[in-house]
Amino acid sequence: MKLSIKEKLGYSLGDTASHFVWDLVNFWLIFYYTDVLGISPAWSTAIAILGTIMDAVMDPVVGIWADRTNTRWGKFRPFLLFGCVPFALFAFLAFFGPDLQGNALIAYILPMFIGLRIVYAIVNIPYSSLGAVMTDDSIERAGLNSFRFVAANLGQLIVSGFALYIVYYLGSHATGMDYSVMADDAARKLFMEGAAANSALVRSSYIIGFRYLVAIFGCVGIILFLITFFTTRERVAPPKRQDAHLGRDFKYLFKNRPWVVLTLVGIVSFIMFAIQNISATYYFKYFLGAESKSQIFNILGTVALIIAIPTTKPLVKKYGAKQLYIVCSLLSGFFFCMLFFAGKNFVLINIFNCLGKIAYAPAISLLWTMLADAADYGEWKFQRRTTGLCLSAAVFAQKIGWSIGAALFGVVMSMIGYNADLLTIDQIQHTPLIMNTFHWMFGIVPGVLYASCAIFLAFYNLDTATMEQMKAELEVQRESEARSK
Repeated sequence: MKLSIKEKLGYSLGDTASHFVWDLVNFWLIFYYTDVLGISPAWSTAIAILGTIMDAVMDPVVGIWADRTNTRWGKFRPFLLFGCVPFALFAFLAFFGPDLQGNALIAYILPMFIGLRIVYAIVNIPYSSLGAVMTDDSIERAGLNSFRFVAANLGQLIVSGFALYIVYYLGSHATGMDYSVMADDAARKLFMEGAAANSALVRSSYIIGFRYLVAIFGCVGIILFLITFFTTRERVAPPKRQDAHLGRDFKYLFKNRPWVVLTLVGIVSFIMFAIQNISATYYFKYFLGAESKSQIFNILGTVALIIAIPTTKPLVKKYGAKQLYIVCSLLSGFFFCMLFFAGKNFVLINIFNCLGKIAYAPAISLLWTMLADAADYGEWKFQRRTTGLCLSAAVFAQKIGWSIGAALFGVVMSMIGYNADLLTIDQIQHTPLIMNTFHWMFGIVPGVLYASCAIFLAFYNLDTATMEQMKAELEVQRESEARSK
């Protein structure tokens, strides 16, 4: 089934909306909680982990719920229609930053962040599942997911590359602070050291800036989700004879070898993403002494992704999904390791980061294309299609991977004695253990983890020949069902 450009674009905008919030959490949440709100690294990490675990637990619940939903809009699209407003609201509340301290602040933040992660699951699992039922053609799915992840990375580009500048601008104008001081790392540092009132003003500027930022992102996100709802259609349905027995769904899911392999790859990948994304903010602030340069780093890396992602569909046609994914993992792992050897050379850091992003760009959309193929495999081998459960259980595993990565980072931060409330920037920068840890967590650790994904992918059993056989036999099965209606 071929998809129109309009439908591909409409679908892709839903991931832009998701990334407005997802990347705020990934890139800035722990930094915002520790360095702006003054919550300890241990509590900030605990809040992030608890929210992620709740989100992960909700993933299969939402997947099962969506698989059993039947409306005039389909199984998955209604969740976008009714979930987009609560999603925006909880995002605003999680970043609101009320005038509270200590346990009172934690008591506010924890339920708001958990609520955000629950609503995120309710919207994002059906959105991801929707792409698997818009067409039954694997190559067309690769093209659809290329559109999706170009749009997703545009959202990431805005958040990772421009969010702090927007925060600086909106926050400083709201508090009357000089924008040029707020936006300059050295000037802001000197200003904060001048008087206690200056530190409070900077903190207020950050908080108000984040409030405005998330409010804007939330409103735009609602519009984008509605565009996705109105421009897409669901076309691939489960077999008519399939029952709703939950036990059988899980039984055959764990017999689905492609799904098991991709789930393990997702766990390792998201441990890597968590460690690399969280450590980058600290690496630039302390190791390089230039917090604002992280914006340039993020912008260039995301632009590299956006440029490279459209190569996915032609590369899959030529080499096949499995072989392409293995090569992407090995190459990107190598370039990420090279970030360690770039040291404080900002030019080399950006060169190796862009090369790493170009190398793994096809793997981003490939993972979701291959998960949709795994749902087809379940229908082909076991006569059970559980699209929502298949994708949601994989996302569950990915979020567990992210939680493990975030937990490891938080534990290591506590072990090395990092605490932004107790240590000055100069003290942190002159503590070799802390600085060396940031260095390793930014380069070597994520690089080795991502390269290791190639080991798991060696066991993936859907090669090009098997895919062609599966597609042909599924077409016969579906045509037979259609005639028997």
